[in-house]
Amino acid sequence: MSAALHIENLFVRYGRTDVVKDVTFSVAKGESFALVGESGSGKSTILRAIVGMATDWRGTIEIDGAARTSSDKLAFARHCQMVFQDPYASLHPRRTVDATLREPLKIHGISAGDAKVVEILDAVGLDRRFRFRFPHQLSGGQRQRVAIARALMLEPQVLLLDEPTSALDVSVQAEILNLLVRLRKDRGLTYLLVTHSLPVVSFLCDRLGVLRHGRMMEQAGVDALQNGVFANAYAQELYASSLGAGDRDRQAPLVAAASEENGV
Repeated sequence: MSAALHIENLFVRYGRTDVVKDVTFSVAKGESFALVGESGSGKSTILRAIVGMATDWRGTIEIDGAARTSSDKLAFARHCQMVFQDPYASLHPRRTVDATLREPLKIHGISAGDAKVVEILDAVGLDRRFRFRFPHQLSGGQRQRVAIARALMLEPQVLLLDEPTSALDVSVQAEILNLLVRLRKDRGLTYLLVTHSLPVVSFLCDRLGVLRHGRMMEQAGVDALQNGVFANAYAQELYASSLGAGDRDRQAPLVAAASEENGV
């Protein structure tokens, strides 16, 4: 069976510099895979190459066995959608929630009545009274729910998640993490997550890939986080520094709240 997402020998260039260098990994259908690493390691650049925002790339990008090309934008969008880090910037300030959710349907020529919008709002835990509000009338968590709802409108199989909780308050982060867990289970979604938070990876993902200076240093199961043992020295160093006392103290309430709500 083909992978939901397959990346092979991927290079991505900005100007004359390769910022992603010969990266290869696959994400199975229904799996949640994280890319982690320091700032500048190439994590978000890989997502941008997948969705076509970084155009100077070479290698192989396949979604459900089909090679990614510059001419397949509409077909690609049916299979794969992205949720961005900042819900304050990712929504058009002059469009209501209703208009935002209907836009993907209009682009793809899909006829759908109010029922589809209401269904997706229900799926992300937003009351239908939010339909005709503007982004400035919503909290950060509500905006991110709208952004996730927009990504779900075309019923994709793969969601690319670029730091989807980092711009939110800790209590709201737990709510969004729980939502993502539920959506993955209910809809059979595949996730590719970019994050700097290893506790979030431990809660949300099955496997992770560790990037450094654009190269994949190690791929491991999430049990490597739980056991604190990696084969690669840099991955072990990243684990030790990321789970230092300060980060652990900040992230523990978040993951504990998410785990408690999910009965973990």
